[in-house]
Amino acid sequence: MQTNPRCRAARTLACALLAGCGQVALATRAAAADGPAGVAADAPDAMPGSVQGSVTRTDGDYLDGASVSIPAIDRTTTVDRSGRYRIGNLPAGTYDLVVRYVGLPDQRLSVTVGDGTVTQDVTVGGTIAGAPDSGGEIVVTGSRPIAESEAAALQIQRTSDSLVSVVASDSVGRLPDQNIAQAVSRLPGVAVQRDQGQARYINLRGAPINWTTLSFDGINVVSPEGRDARFDSIPSAIASQIIVRKAVTPDMTGETIAGNVDIITRSGFDYPGFKVQAKGGVGHVELGKKTEYEGSLVVSDRFDTGIGEFGLVSSASLYRRGMVTDNFETDWEAVGEDRRPGYQDRIWARETENKLYRLTRKNYALSTRLDWRPEGGASRLFAETIYSAFQDDELRNNYIFDLDDQQSRTPSGTAACTVSATPPAGTTGYADVCNGNTPLRGTVYGIDLNSNFTVRTYKQSVFTNTIGGDHELGDWTIAWRGNFTRSIDDRTQPAQLNYDSPGFGSNGASAGNRLTVGYDLSDPQLAQVALYRTVRNANGTFARGDRVIAIEDFPRTLSRLRSLKAKDVTKAYTAKLDVTRETTLGDLPVTFAAGLRYDDRTKISRDYLLELNSAAQFAAAGIPTGYSAIAIPGDFQGEIPLGYTFQYFGRDKILGLVDQARTVGRYTLVSDNFYDVEEKVYAGYAMATATLDWGSIVGGARVEHVRNISRANAAIGPVQVASDATLVYPSLHFNWNVNDRMKARLSFNTGAARPDYDQLRPNFAFNDANQTISGGNPDAKPEKARGADLYVEYYTMPRGFLSVGVFYKDVQDVLFDADRTFGSTLLNSGGVDRSQYTFSTILNGGDGSIYGIEAAIQQQLDPFVDDLGLPDWMGGFGVQLNATLNKSRSITPDGRRIRLPGTSDAVYNLIGYYEKYGFSARVSYQNRSPWLDAIGSFGPINGVDRGIDGGDFYWAKDDELDTSIRYAVTPNVEIYGDFANLLNGPGRRYVGTSRYTIEHETFGRRYTGGVRVTF
Repeated sequence: MQTNPRCRAARTLACALLAGCGQVALATRAAAADGPAGVAADAPDAMPGSVQGSVTRTDGDYLDGASVSIPAIDRTTTVDRSGRYRIGNLPAGTYDLVVRYVGLPDQRLSVTVGDGTVTQDVTVGGTIAGAPDSGGEIVVTGSRPIAESEAAALQIQRTSDSLVSVVASDSVGRLPDQNIAQAVSRLPGVAVQRDQGQARYINLRGAPINWTTLSFDGINVVSPEGRDARFDSIPSAIASQIIVRKAVTPDMTGETIAGNVDIITRSGFDYPGFKVQAKGGVGHVELGKKTEYEGSLVVSDRFDTGIGEFGLVSSASLYRRGMVTDNFETDWEAVGEDRRPGYQDRIWARETENKLYRLTRKNYALSTRLDWRPEGGASRLFAETIYSAFQDDELRNNYIFDLDDQQSRTPSGTAACTVSATPPAGTTGYADVCNGNTPLRGTVYGIDLNSNFTVRTYKQSVFTNTIGGDHELGDWTIAWRGNFTRSIDDRTQPAQLNYDSPGFGSNGASAGNRLTVGYDLSDPQLAQVALYRTVRNANGTFARGDRVIAIEDFPRTLSRLRSLKAKDVTKAYTAKLDVTRETTLGDLPVTFAAGLRYDDRTKISRDYLLELNSAAQFAAAGIPTGYSAIAIPGDFQGEIPLGYTFQYFGRDKILGLVDQARTVGRYTLVSDNFYDVEEKVYAGYAMATATLDWGSIVGGARVEHVRNISRANAAIGPVQVASDATLVYPSLHFNWNVNDRMKARLSFNTGAARPDYDQLRPNFAFNDANQTISGGNPDAKPEKARGADLYVEYYTMPRGFLSVGVFYKDVQDVLFDADRTFGSTLLNSGGVDRSQYTFSTILNGGDGSIYGIEAAIQQQLDPFVDDLGLPDWMGGFGVQLNATLNKSRSITPDGRRIRLPGTSDAVYNLIGYYEKYGFSARVSYQNRSPWLDAIGSFGPINGVDRGIDGGDFYWAKDDELDTSIRYAVTPNVEIYGDFANLLNGPGRRYVGTSRYTIEHETFGRRYTGGVRVTF
């Protein structure tokens, strides 16, 4: 029996790809049989024809991502964002050309190909709900923004050669979420971590945040914080699409493990002509009765000239909100002096506090892109600049009740005892069960009140600039990019003032000037304190005096004034070249791609500190030491029952004291925090995509050589450390079109997550009193991962979607923030041996893994209304549901088995919506189960190995409920309302078990309304 040449060629390519990825070896007999096919593919006149053109809807909008195919010879391509398509290497003949797009009827037409290029423009008609194909154009009636954005997202997802999820802005560019993290959080397998109630970091399928990379139009961008990409500094308004790539391909950077979030920015060629999109809104923040504002503007146009066509688009956006927070925090510890029976399971609150914020937060961005398509249309050049920023202007009153202030006085007896309400003379009752205290409820006498008042002007910004070109040279495509990005993490604190209580005195002789605190921490959702005068009895014991409500009634004195100017600056240069060739092996269409990339990144950290910390310095500067000098009138703006009243401070007053401090002090470099890290990455890849009658195969490998040079001021002086490594990342992807509606995907991929820049710094700072050392670890190795994904996707008509998949990743050298014995004589000096000090740094643990299942369903009722006998208006109801279930494990540097940091066991999103007659409404519920935030320090305490600070640190369950409504007054004008954080749930962290809360914050509901226009 004779073998079909097409099948032989397919086996040849599969063999090469599999071998390249090191997965399997196929029989050499199959490869040998395919030799003639390669020769035929290289014959110069074998397939000289091509067809190209544009694909639009009847309203003139481009159908980005539409599938254009010639079924007779199994050739398929997709329409680019400017509406263009091309199929090359076609033998002469007449073919049926089929255009498919989710939610629209197929468009079929005949095209005759000769030995040149045929131009065939296609107009696809029909409502986005999926009207039947009548053989001609069908006029679009009405706008269905949710339906259109769903269709656009599913179309890109369906035609992708790898596993992706997509957020597509709808016909008027309406994304109801202010930043990229919040917009992406609705997708399957995506969880977010929040700060002050605002989505900030992204966990893809439960993986740690440093496993996800960020890119703009395919160019990876270093976040202001480094490799932990922050997404709250990027407004969603700058994106035309957001593509979450979950399966790593060779053309993606190797430091991607979980996936990549690619922000596709707007281009002037995205629209047929002049277009304006604008939004403006104002809102109310419930907690603190604050106001928020949002606005965006996008203007785009294209111009025909004698040298080709130009496209220009500019955008601007702003989201600003005032807010306060209701907060309490508690730090826990295992107390060595507590030796009474049952101590093995006891941890005590060493301090409990309130951080009471007054904030103004802003996200803003500006962008401009210029595209040029010279005459002939075979090339396109562009230049783009984007500036986005997140700014947090913060005023913070911080009251710390230092419960373990006199821990060394705690009785250390080991026998059981009879409870007495009065503590022994000279002791405060801290960690003393004989006084009737428990870890969650009790009274501590004569302790210190630390009051910190901070002005913070925190700002993170990304300024990225790209030039590039795409050139079609027959069957060859050449794409090049050059990029410069500057990311700034400005951590400036213009003022921090610390006020302390009077001293304790010998055996508590001065404790009467301090406060006594009754604490009740039994409710994980509310830490309560009651403040009292301290009474010192004649025998040296303490008692509780009168209740005090106003915290200013307790004497406190200024002990330190600081002003910090701190900034981390990362500069990154990228050069990228990709070459693609479309050809055939036999009659098997194959696209070969290869590329080179060079990255040069430098991160520099500089801190400058002005500090006064003595009465003499305060007097010399004329700075009063009482709090009344900075206090302002006004009631507490939050709602949490504090148990006391306080006065806010005035920003101008506290900054005035800093100005006075500058008359006697100056800003000096904080040498312990000085470092710069250089990184150079030389990368290349090769991959091939074969299109078969049953689907496609994508495979290849990426090679990266990484060189790092780290410099810092260590305790012994300037230090420089250099390292380099070469890593290879193979991957292989199968995409099987089971039928017209079902698609199966199988992926094998690899990646690595390198330590962050500050973690590679070689500086060390030691504290002889505490016998501790802190610093970076330039010897830390990257986390290396191998993974597999198996997914099945089912596309129902017209826009329904169902998917289920399983995934697995195996990881080596998992990274942890951890403590260990320093183990080196490098810092020994002055006769002091510091080799046995506790060293806090980044460390590699053992191996780890994560596996799970992900499922999603999306469906509107519209297609079933007639069959179910329902009224037409009910067709507007729809749902989007997704869930991810995970299991993970990792081995810490000290050998313990725990979950991977950042991994929730369950993540799910439930979205219900209605869209009909110009009205739309959405309700979105998000939930993720608890996850590990950081590992704790473990060691022997009274002969028992346990958590020194209570154990490992976790985030509690996070759930969010948001809703939005829109009404199209005219085809060009829409009014909207967004209602966020309706559950007003807390951001809560705990240590060890859920009963021991370490942080609890609520932020209030937010309501915003406004108008959108487009024309």
